Amino acid sequence: MSNNIPPSEPAGKRSRWGIAPYFIVDDVVATANFYRDKLGFRYERFWGDPPAFCMVTRGGIIIMLSQFRRTGLMRPNGKAIPNGDAWDAYIWVEDADALYSEFKGKGMKIARGICDQPYGNRDFDVEDCNGYRLCFGSDLKS
Repeated sequence: MSNNIPPSEPAGKRSRWGIAPYFIVDDVVATANFYRDKLGFRYERFWGDPPAFCMVTRGGIIIMLSQFRRTGLMRPNGKAIPNGDAWDAYIWVEDADALYSEFKGKGMKIARGICDQPYGNRDFDVEDCNGYRLCFGSDLKS
């Protein structure tokens, strides 16, 4: 009898998947520089003339930044509900406490301080220069 749930992958044989959030921004150059200077990401290039697209990376993750010809199209999840605090991306990291200290040292605006969560992670939120909310967390068991 099939319950449509795939069997767990054997330990050590997990395939690696990835996902890249796609954030619409009004100024791709300013946003990429913000991610570099405040969040420690890096980028190699911009696409388009004038620049319209960039991929910022850190720790093996990618965030895609895209600028359209028309401005005002940004849609952070937190804007769906007044005073909303919905994330636009949750990023698992090795040491949330160390990253929290790094960001505070760079003057990064912390939207929610670091704390232990009932879902087993220790995490905190930041907002980027466009209002996108990123949550960085690590597993309490590690």
